[in-house]
Amino acid sequence: MSTLMLWLTIVGTGAGALALRLSFIALLEDMEMPGLLERALRFVPAAALTALVIPFLFYENGALQVSLGNERLLAGLVAALIAWRTRSVLFTLGAGMATLWTLQAVGQSL
Repeated sequence: MSTLMLWLTIVGTGAGALALRLSFIALLEDMEMPGLLERALRFVPAAALTALVIPFLFYENGALQVSLGNERLLAGLVAALIAWRTRSVLFTLGAGMATLWTLQAVGQSL
């Protein structure tokens, strides 16, 4: 694939995604959503993020890794605990990454 074709593909995909999102905003801006649907849609970002993160916590090299040797899983558990206690996204991300980096540094030094 040439460089020009790669850039055209990236720009075209971005434009298509933007057009799809804008179409929903433009077509549905005057419609009133039922309360149940509106409440349910509040959970979509959390569900999407969970679907993206969970495989990285539990799988390593295509194999299920549920053990104390899985640094990502341990850091994820620490982050989940901090999120539950503080409700702070920034603190949760910082503590989770600090835990992961600390566990990886300790693992490399052993």
